[in-house]
Order: sequence, then structure tokens, then C-alpha cells
Amino acid sequence: MSHNKIREDKTCLNCRHVVEQKFCPNCGQENSDTRKTFHHLFVHFFEDLTHYENAFWKTIKNLLVKPSTLTKEYLSGKRLSYLAPVRLYIFISFVTFLLIAMFPNHVSEELTKSDKEITSNFENANTKVKDEKEKEKDGKEKSYIKSKTLDKSYFQLKTMKEIDSIQKYGKEDEKLSDFEYWVYEKATHVTEKNTKKEIIEKFIESFIHNIPKILFIIMPFFAFFLWIFHSKKKWYYFDHGIFTLHYFSFLLLIFLILFIVNKIAGIFEGNGPISVVTNLINFVGIVWMCYYFYPAHHRFYGESRFVSFVKSVFLFVINSLFILFLLIFYVLYIFINLH
Repeated sequence: MSHNKIREDKTCLNCRHVVEQKFCPNCGQENSDTRKTFHHLFVHFFEDLTHYENAFWKTIKNLLVKPSTLTKEYLSGKRLSYLAPVRLYIFISFVTFLLIAMFPNHVSEELTKSDKEITSNFENANTKVKDEKEKEKDGKEKSYIKSKTLDKSYFQLKTMKEIDSIQKYGKEDEKLSDFEYWVYEKATHVTEKNTKKEIIEKFIESFIHNIPKILFIIMPFFAFFLWIFHSKKKWYYFDHGIFTLHYFSFLLLIFLILFIVNKIAGIFEGNGPISVVTNLINFVGIVWMCYYFYPAHHRFYGESRFVSFVKSVFLFVINSLFILFLLIFYVLYIFINLH
């Protein structure tokens, strides 16, 4: 409850509307003095903090253990007691990817450790290949072994000069289409400018950096597929959108919890009981992530368990295929745009 002193001037400072009582009937701003004491700032900050904290933990609790409760409460008009869906998703997404960025991956370290070993294996195996007389077998083994090296020839791509020569003078079945030629040109450029180690490091960095963007692309389609499978008269696309925001917030939150648990467990690496507990938490978290959609769908849309199960399976298949297609396109896009 605000105890600010009301201004004598009845003109709203925000919209210049006439204010007869405490709050402006046009924009809702309180018509109080703008200059505040330190005591007021402290009390106001404490009130906002405790209100946000109560709403935050209540939201997180319902999100984790009560599927669809937040969505039903929000659409029924009970919105002040919980964080808004968009704000909730942005907050969880921000914390998740911030923590991921703060903890560097160990891919480059593993590649560096195995570089000498793999190169040595290549040289030894290559010597054996030369000693053998079976040409076809030699070619296959040599190609396989070379594919395991970490140098720039890892991808075994031809130079663009060779490709241009094939395009001009080669057989029709050897020539590339315009799209294939474009992709090959991009891939050749990437592999000539980077080693395998550099490509993997840059790819992982770019992939993680752009995951929030890919999620923002997936969510509208996820809501669209929900809209297709349900009554258009009873449910608006907006309703499916709120359900989707809460569902994806849950997935990110579980991922965040498991990420933190595994990072903490990594500090005590080699400790048997902690390892067992960590594996158990991971198992429960993954199972709950996979199962969560079914009870959320059943409770929110109010359909029978059988109908909800069938729709959940269809939606899972459709969304999986869509996400797979999107990820393939996304991986290709990242690869050809590496610098």
C-alpha cells in the first residue's frame, strides 16, 4: 500500500490528464510527489522485492510440479500472483544461457589432448596401408584413417579449381547442381581457412549463442500445431501461445537445474555417493521432461486421457520432425557462415 503524499496540482505528470483522486483515470499513474526520501526508497524497494520474490517462487513451484496450472490461472485472469509468461520465459532463458556462457566447454582441451595421439595413429596406420597390396582395401582404410585427423584435410574436399574443371569438362553425372556448387564453395572456404579444431570450437560457440533465436522460431510453430489439433471456437491461438511459453519455460528450467547439478557434482568428481545422486537427479529430470507435456495437455485442454495421449504422440512426432528439419538447416547455416 502506497503512503505517498498527494500533489496539490491535479494535472497528471505523465499524460496531463485531470486527476480527481489518487490515481490518474487515464494512465493509472499515482499523482504523488516525485521527490522521495531515502526512507521511502528503502521501503519501496523492500516492498517490490518481497512481492516479486513471493510471486517468483510461487510461479517456479507451480511451473515445476503442477503442469498447466500457471496457464489456466493466467487465462482465468489471476495474473498478479504470478510472473507474466513472457517475463518468466525471458528470465529463465537469460539465466540459463548466461550460466552456459560462464562455464566454458572442454571440447578444445579434449581435441588438443587427442591431437597428437590421433595424428600418430594416422601415421602408423598409413605406413601399414602402403605395405599392403590390395588397392581397393588400401583406399578405403586410407580414406577412413585420414578422416580421423585434425588437420585441414580432415574433410577431404577437392579444391575449387578441381570442382570448376569438373563443372566445365567433367561428365554430366559428376557435375554439381547450382545449389550443391554453392554449398561446396562455402564448405571449401571454411575448411581451407580453419583446422578441424577451430571449426568445432567456432561451431559450438555459434550454436550455443544462437539457441535462443532458434527457440523463438520453434515456439510459434509449436503453438500453431496445437491450434491445428484443437477446437478453433473454444481455443484461440493466444491460448496455445501462453501454454507454449509456460511449457518451454519448464523445459529450460529443468535443463538449468540439471546443468547446475552437474557442474556442482563436477567439483566432487570421483566421489561415489555424489555421482549416484547426480545420476539419479539426471534420470528423474529427463523422465519428467519427457512426461510433462502429457499431464499438462490433459489438464489444460480438459480432454480424456486417451485423446490427450494420442494427440500428445502426434504432436511429439510432428514437432520432432519440424525441429529436426530446422536443426539440419540451422547446422548447415552455421557451418557455411563460419569465419
